[in-house]
Amino acid sequence: MNVLLYIIIGCLAVVGVVWFWRHQRSLRVRAHLMQEAIRNHDFTFRLPTNRLLPGERAMQETLNQLGDTIRQQVNQNEVESWERLTRVLTHEIMNATAPIASISQSLLGRPDVKGTPLEEGIHAIFTTSQHLNTFVDSYRKLSQLQQPALENVLLSTLIHDVQQLYSNMTWDSAVADDVMVCADPNMLRQILINLVKNAIEAGARRIGIQHHGPAPLILVSNDGQPIPAEARKSIFVPFFTTKRTGSGIGLSLSRRMMIQQGGSLSLLDQPQNGYHTTFALEFQKQQR
Repeated sequence: MNVLLYIIIGCLAVVGVVWFWRHQRSLRVRAHLMQEAIRNHDFTFRLPTNRLLPGERAMQETLNQLGDTIRQQVNQNEVESWERLTRVLTHEIMNATAPIASISQSLLGRPDVKGTPLEEGIHAIFTTSQHLNTFVDSYRKLSQLQQPALENVLLSTLIHDVQQLYSNMTWDSAVADDVMVCADPNMLRQILINLVKNAIEAGARRIGIQHHGPAPLILVSNDGQPIPAEARKSIFVPFFTTKRTGSGIGLSLSRRMMIQQGGSLSLLDQPQNGYHTTFALEFQKQQR
């Protein structure tokens, strides 16, 4: 009997040692993955919490939440930096173009300029300054957004409103009728419109919208031309555009509005199946 007991204890000890070694190896792998994610400035990591001890599970959940917090703070700092730069640039450019437009307009009204070779050149200067003023004025929207009025918004109703504006598109909406998000309805409607406009300009014919829970996450996908790899990190930068006629304000403005609502807007590395591009809109928890 004593021999059998020793054998059982020995087997349990071996099993325990093997489990402990494998468990520690798993924890080292988790630490390495998180370290690499932070090194690459990827704060979207979310490691599973299964097969962990209660204390380890609580720690992993905290680290997952910390990644989301860091990502939101990084996005907030980025937007504020671009906002400050945009404010300075628009101020300086407007100061420079205003006298040019005024002087050229005055010269065009002089009788000794009308009908002369100078008129065409001065008119080109005036028109260019006007276009530049209009172009720069659009960027003021980045720093003149009103504070959002948050409320619990029925997502299906809002999506239906946007669908009516673009009825020629094919819509694949996988959002239940009772799904609600905490947002400013006017801002959220404008964000969805901006994403659809971008998709249409990229040649899209189909828009997909999915809700992922329990976290308030909305995925907006399209089948337009994929965003080039070299442009993926710059699409939310003001002034940046891959289109000849684009102003580069739509996505940066949309991200700013999401951040003001306590959420975030990002481009997924891997689009949803059947689509070429997917944006993720993450909202804060609903108000009670």
